[in-house]
Amino acid sequence: MSGKRRKARIAALQALFELDSVGHQPEQTIARQFGRFPPSTEVHIDKTIENTAPAFPIDQLPVIDRNILRLAIYEVLIDNRVPMRAAINEAVELAKDFGGEKSPRFINGVLGSVSVLTTR
Repeated sequence: MSGKRRKARIAALQALFELDSVGHQPEQTIARQFGRFPPSTEVHIDKTIENTAPAFPIDQLPVIDRNILRLAIYEVLIDNRVPMRAAINEAVELAKDFGGEKSPRFINGVLGSVSVLTTR
């Protein structure tokens, strides 16, 4: 099952990256990636990133790091089908595969802060 989840994470990351960097319409991007329309936008994931990484303004984060965080925070705070540690580990692996040299450590640190918030 983790192979399917990894493929889904990569597809979601690619869609988020496209939306964030190229500015295509969400419906087109999501339809292309998943064959369906985007989920509700009522979730305030970016606010969680801002609260757990205040020294790093969200609009100044590398696009790939920002979207790995969005994906992982969604999994941890909203989806709840994957154990927190597994979601964090997978996000770090995505950062190793697609991010910069400092991305894995940064992603791990921010998500570690998110996990502390969720256990309070």
